[in-house]
Amino acid sequence: MTTFDQDMLALEVNDLHVDVLTGIYSEETHLAQPLRISVRAMLAVQDHYDPDTPLTVSKNYMDLKHAATTGLPEGRHFTLIEAVADHIIDTVFMQDAKVRHVQVKIVKLALSERGEEIGITLSRWRK
Repeated sequence: MTTFDQDMLALEVNDLHVDVLTGIYSEETHLAQPLRISVRAMLAVQDHYDPDTPLTVSKNYMDLKHAATTGLPEGRHFTLIEAVADHIIDTVFMQDAKVRHVQVKIVKLALSERGEEIGITLSRWRK
């Protein structure tokens, strides 16, 4: 586990709109629902980043986008959006051993009546 006194690098991809089969009610289980997904991955910081530092010492943030979009299994129904977040987190951890922590925020857009954000945030440290 990482302590809070370590420097960390946060890579973020925010506000991706993704249609996902999710829900517990009968009217939800056969139609994809619009979700707004944000992913944050924490990596240990290098001592210094020179102008010619290669990408291999960091992480490509497009991998985060992939985990929340094309990395979700097509046609798979997730009863809970917590399971969607867990799948994204597992994918990001599998992509790169340098990732120490992942946080996923999911907002169920169909539930919003007046612009409020209704959803979850799931956060996990690498074990």
